[in-house]
Parts: sequence; structure tokens; C-alpha cells
Amino acid sequence: MKFLRTLKEVFLSSLPLAAIIIAVCGFIAPMKDVFDYVKLVVGYAGVVFGQAMFLVGLDISILPIGKLIGSSLIRLKKTIFIIFFGFLFGLLATVAEPALSVLARQTHMIMRLVDETVFIWVMGTGIGVFVGFSLFRVLKDMNIKTVFVALYAMTFALIIFTPEEFVALAFDGSGATTGDVSVPFILALGIGVSATMSKHKSVEDTFGIIGLASVGPIISLFLYGIVLKAMNGGVIPPADLYDPGTAENFGGIVASNLGDVALALFPVVICFLPFHFFLIKLPRSEFIRMLLGTAVVYVGLLIFLSSIDFGFAFAGKYIGEVFLDPARPAWFKWLLLIVGFILGAAITLTEPAVTVLGEQLEEITNGHVKKMTMRGTLAIGIGVAALICMVKIITQINILWFLIPLYIVSLLMMKYTSKLFVSLAFDSGGVTGGALTSAFLTPLTLGTAQAVAATAGPGGQSVLTNGFGIIAFISVTPLIAVQALGILYDIQLKRVQESALANELAGLEKLASYAGQTNGTKGSEEDGGNE
Repeated sequence: MKFLRTLKEVFLSSLPLAAIIIAVCGFIAPMKDVFDYVKLVVGYAGVVFGQAMFLVGLDISILPIGKLIGSSLIRLKKTIFIIFFGFLFGLLATVAEPALSVLARQTHMIMRLVDETVFIWVMGTGIGVFVGFSLFRVLKDMNIKTVFVALYAMTFALIIFTPEEFVALAFDGSGATTGDVSVPFILALGIGVSATMSKHKSVEDTFGIIGLASVGPIISLFLYGIVLKAMNGGVIPPADLYDPGTAENFGGIVASNLGDVALALFPVVICFLPFHFFLIKLPRSEFIRMLLGTAVVYVGLLIFLSSIDFGFAFAGKYIGEVFLDPARPAWFKWLLLIVGFILGAAITLTEPAVTVLGEQLEEITNGHVKKMTMRGTLAIGIGVAALICMVKIITQINILWFLIPLYIVSLLMMKYTSKLFVSLAFDSGGVTGGALTSAFLTPLTLGTAQAVAATAGPGGQSVLTNGFGIIAFISVTPLIAVQALGILYDIQLKRVQESALANELAGLEKLASYAGQTNGTKGSEEDGGNE
């Protein structure tokens, strides 16, 4: 029953994508090869079924493991151990992230210089280091606003030395590292530490860890790009053709993914074992249930990733190319802005992590900010992000002309935003780039960029430089949207408090006036009695 409910939820969340696929591939630009339709159907069905299976297994294995580790970590007491295991489990949870695996495959397909496994572990290391730093910040009571400003100043300074092919990719990788697997682990660690060892023990310390951790992959991939360029004689090779899902049949893709999925997932389970035997000590039946649950996660993730490789990524690429077809009117390509906005907003409204974040905010603000308000705010922000990304690709403007102003605005807004909403904003930027985004929107932008490069000629940007960036925009626009929501909430809260204070003062004045009248009456009666 639980699987069927999850399958229904995943299917409903994928309907906006299905509508776009049917409209474009069925009516606007029908495909010539019948086998392409078979690939679409198999890929779409596999993504829905695999994701549902993955989420069910996640709920009975990986998520409980994360919570148990988070709650037991504080029993180690020493700061150095807490930071080390924060690093270790941040790393291991990230390498199991399906969105990151998708991005690694897409990157390797275009840039053979990048090894998929190394890419994943470099990004995971970035998350691990900054999870450890985030826990250290909580323990040392560092101001989160100051930390964000310092980290992003360092990040943008490092861009000067980074190959341009790795700039947008690094920001995309940052968004892809925080999803269904890594977020519960990191939040569990943060909640456990802030609840027991933070000086303030406030909700402000609970949030913000995802946002801080998301900076790590950007810096780590910048460094990886610098090293790769130096090792390759100071040159990054030209981009290869982006052609997902055409090289192998479905069985061959599944077989090639068997080892990669195991390498990504099972280190988390292996490192859980010593915690179980020495600290947690679960009942045997529950322990076996968790281990069986990881097998379900493995099969679901294998089907999900293989289906993306076979047919789903192909659909995104095809749609991106259709709107850039030279045979169509010049204005036709600008319809991609509408397509991007609809897909970005629709995916966000049905994203489970966004729903959880909205519920937490509603609880913290005692219902003053509803979860649908939070979800709607993020949907608009991410719809705009997808729209801006399409503008960037079509016009071939360097991504930094967009990202730097957006980050400057988000950092300046921190001055007028409470710490709670600053933390929430940066966490929101981390959780919105999930597996579905990587599965469809990234192939859409890569396909569009490849079509743009083909029509632009030698002077145009390569798909490496122009194609990545969708997750980067999806990660930055929530910073502005959620902080704007926080500023409005603080204004509303101040008005409510002022109104309550005014009513209280009016009541006190009325009471004082009544007391004065009563005393005056008593005084008159006493004077009359004395006479």
C-alpha cells in the first residue's frame, strides 16, 4: 500500500513533464523514428517506478539510519569526533545522492576528461568538509550572516583562477549534492548537535547547515577544474556531442550501472555498522529490516538512473533542440522561457523536500507563515530561475553576469532579514535541485545549448560553458524569494506586536481611569460621612 501511494505521488509530480513531452514530441514536432517513442515511454515509466521504489526503500532504511546516527553522534561528546563524523557522513550521504549521479553522467558525456566516480567523490568531499565546518560553527556560536558573506566572497574570488567550463558546472553540482539522501543525514546531524551542544539551543541553529554545506562542492569543483587543466597542459578539450540514451540498449545501460550504484550507496551502510554495534544496538528484526530496505533503495536507484540514461534525458535534449530548429520562426525559440518557467514552478510545487521545509516553517512561526505560502514562494522563484537560465543560453551571455548580481542582492538582503529566514533561505537553495530537476531540466538546457552552438558557429559558446547553470539559478533565486518572505513576515509580526501592545496600553489606561473614578467616588463618600 505504501509503495502504491508513493507511486501515485511520484506520478502526479511528473505530470507537468509528461504534458510538455506529449505536447512537443506528439504534436509540435513529432519524432520520425518509432523507437524514439519506445525510449520515451520506457524512460518515463522507469523514472516514475524507480523513483517510487527508491523513496520507499529510503524511508525504511537510509532515513532511519541518518536519524539514528545524528542522535547517537552527540554521545561521542568530544568536538573533534563530532566534526570528523559530520564530515564522514556528509561525504558518504552525498555520494549516494541520485541527482549527483545524474549530473556526473551528463558531465562525463560532454567532457570525457572528467571521471564520473572522481567527480562524485570530489563533490562529496566538499559537502563533508563544510558539514564539519557547519557543526563547528554551531558549537562556537559564529554569526551565520558573517560566515555566509565570507564564504561567498572567497568563492567568487576563486572564480578568477577557475576554467570557465567549470564555473556553471560547480554551481550546478552544489545544488545536485543536496537531495533525498543527503539532506536527511545533514539535518539529523544539525538537529542533534544544535539541540544538545549549541549555546542558544534555538531554531536558528537547526537551519542553515544545508546552506553552508552547499558552498563546499562549489569550491571543491573549482579546485578540481584547476587541477585538471594543469594536468592536461593548461587546456580543457572541446566538448563532445551530447547524445544521451542512444549508445546502448536498456539492458546494457542497467549492466553498466550495477557497480556505480553499489559504490555510491553501500559505503553509507558499511559505516553505519560500527555505530549500530557499539552505540545504537537496534533489535535484530529492525536491523535486518533496514538492511533489506537498502536493497530496495539499490534496485530503485538502479532503475531510476538507467531510465534517465535510456530515454528521459533524451526527451529533454530533444525538446531543447526543437525550439531552436532553424526551420521554425525566429520567435519560436523564446517559447522556451515559458516552458522553463512552467516546468520549474510545477516541479517545485510537488517536490517532497520543499513540502517538508514548508511544514517546518509553519510550525516554527506558529502558523503565521503557511506551508503553501512557502511552497508558492519557492515555485515562483524557481520558475523565474528556469526562465533566466533559458535567456542566458539563448543569448549566450556569461553566467556570471547573472549569478554575481543575484548573489550580491541575496547577501545584501541579509542585513534586513532575521537569522531564521537567512538560514531557511540558504537551506531552500540547497534542497530545490533534486533528482527530477537533474533528470529533465539539465538535459533540456544541454540540448538547447548544443542547438545554439550549432547555429552560432565557431564564435559561439560551447555546450560546456553555456549548457550548465540551471541548478545554479535554482539554488540562488530561493535566497532572494525566501528572504523577501522573511522581511514581509517580520513586518507583519511587528504590526501584530504593536497592535497587541497598543490594545494592552489602551486596556491599562481604561483600567487606570476606572480605578481613578472608583477612588474619587470613594473619597467623596468618605468626605460626606465625616461631615
